[in-house]
Amino acid sequence: MKIEKKNLKEKFSLINDYWNPRIAGEINDSHVKLAKVKGEFDWHHHVNEDELFLVNKGTLLMRLKEGDIEINEGEFIVIPKGVEHKPVAEKEVHILLIEPKSTLNTGNVKNEKTITRPEWI
Repeated sequence: MKIEKKNLKEKFSLINDYWNPRIAGEINDSHVKLAKVKGEFDWHHHVNEDELFLVNKGTLLMRLKEGDIEINEGEFIVIPKGVEHKPVAEKEVHILLIEPKSTLNTGNVKNEKTITRPEWI
């Protein structure tokens, strides 16, 4: 296996749509995914997987049933499995996700936003 560094700015420049996570790397049984997000996503949860959201650029609002949490550049949040959440981005936000390879972006909800086979970048 070739060991190589990744440049986040370069990888984010390859993404031209929203809410479509791309795989930028893998660690153990998890993917490192990058996505640009804007607007509101759907309420959902993940039955078996925790998710880490790290904000690389912008401000992400994570709506939770018990209250909203604002995640700013350089901050991250871990959403435990089973917790209902709804990411919201008033303006474009660049996020890095670390989650098990089995994780669907829409969790327990299957709809037109579901990405079953994320692309590598």
